[in-house]
Amino acid sequence: MKIGIAADHAGFEQKESILKQLLDAGFDVTDYGAFTYDAADDYPDIIVPLAQAISKGEADKGIAICGSGVGVSIAANKIKGVRAALITENYSAHQGVEHDDMNLMCLGGRVLGQALILELIQTFLHAKYDGGERFQRRLDKVVALENKHNPNT
Repeated sequence: MKIGIAADHAGFEQKESILKQLLDAGFDVTDYGAFTYDAADDYPDIIVPLAQAISKGEADKGIAICGSGVGVSIAANKIKGVRAALITENYSAHQGVEHDDMNLMCLGGRVLGQALILELIQTFLHAKYDGGERFQRRLDKVVALENKHNPNT
């Protein structure tokens, strides 16, 4: 599994720590930035390269971090094929993948502790899409909405 990770300044320290731990655990991880701490960076500029990698199939799952997780969620969901959600607890970390085929987990670096962030990431990365009829039917409707409202992307 190819994993992408990105964070703005508000999640930069968490990203650096998470990246190291994932690499040490043997995961195939690509860092999409930020590459240095810069309080003037903007989350859309940081999240778009990761979201585009997911959209193109260059990354299977992604982890995005900003202060609250809200901004990266909003920006990432503008990219076709990305199903991003703000996650703050374990149930949604696996259920979002199992039922909704979530491919990008968004986290709040200023609102979640490091231990919880690591637990959520493990849950997210080990979850698999169920693919059952009712889940696929719903996902097909989401994809149809995306295609209808973004036909040229």
